[in-house]
Amino acid sequence: MAQMINRAKPFVAVTLMQFGFAGMSIISKFALNRGMSQHVLVVYRHAVATVFIAPFAVVFDRPVIDQNLFYTGMKLTTATFTSAMCNVLPAFAFIMAWIFRLENINFRSLHSLAKILGTIVTVGGAMLMTLINGPMLNLPWTRRNIHQESKSAIDHQDPIKGAVMIGAGCFCWAGFVNLQAITLKSYPAELSLAAWICLMGTVQGTVVALGFEWDNPAAWSIHWDSKLLAAVYSGIICSGVAYYIQGLVMKERGPVFVTAFSPLSMIIVAVMSSFMLAEIMYLGRVIGAMVIVIGLYMVLWGKSKDRIPSESEKDYLVPPV
Repeated sequence: MAQMINRAKPFVAVTLMQFGFAGMSIISKFALNRGMSQHVLVVYRHAVATVFIAPFAVVFDRPVIDQNLFYTGMKLTTATFTSAMCNVLPAFAFIMAWIFRLENINFRSLHSLAKILGTIVTVGGAMLMTLINGPMLNLPWTRRNIHQESKSAIDHQDPIKGAVMIGAGCFCWAGFVNLQAITLKSYPAELSLAAWICLMGTVQGTVVALGFEWDNPAAWSIHWDSKLLAAVYSGIICSGVAYYIQGLVMKERGPVFVTAFSPLSMIIVAVMSSFMLAEIMYLGRVIGAMVIVIGLYMVLWGKSKDRIPSESEKDYLVPPV
């Protein structure tokens, strides 16, 4: 039983992390619809994460461009579209891990071919979502238009430009994940590393935000509203806690495993955003999302075949004679 629990821990950890990312997508989109600057949100997110995670690092242990692109893409599209487009992250992570020799590829093995084909299918699904809308899905609860700002935001959407921003952000995010995996090999203190990442993200994000918002001091004002909630929630859950959890799981299963659970967040966001943000769903995007999920789990299946059981697991898996 103890061995089964240990094997399940990485799956539970990354699943809970995706629930956290799903909540961030909904709350952040609501704040962005209310006029919050995406660049200022990145600064506040890292600042909150630093304040939250640093004390834990001190007690127990003695990335900026990707988030700017991510939030800019979200502002130009919807929370569901952004979450679905982020499913290309495992593909980018897989390619980079292969280049940096963090991922083994054998072209004569079935599971390696599954990882390669799954990567191609994932990118194809993302392109399908971007280029083809298809008929609108008239869901009963989206007709009520509870949030008037969601309706007005549709007029300012630019799916092509938003997709480019999100795709570029995912590419940078994949680079960050692989860099974190490489760093953890020589610096195994996960909490301290997470604290340093958040601190440097605050400094770098401030420089970027000042460059974009230098003539708009009002962008920095924050009150007890959705803007504060977006900064606090994303800082604690999606930066502080998520960086630490993905570092722990990454040491055992690698960067591709950590990123392969993105479709779960997409499904949660799609359901929640249609209710809470009254976002309109299109058939083409649903089909594209399904293609992405198929491709990603081909990668995940191939990845699962790479793992060599430990001696204790061999004893558990092989019945006694």
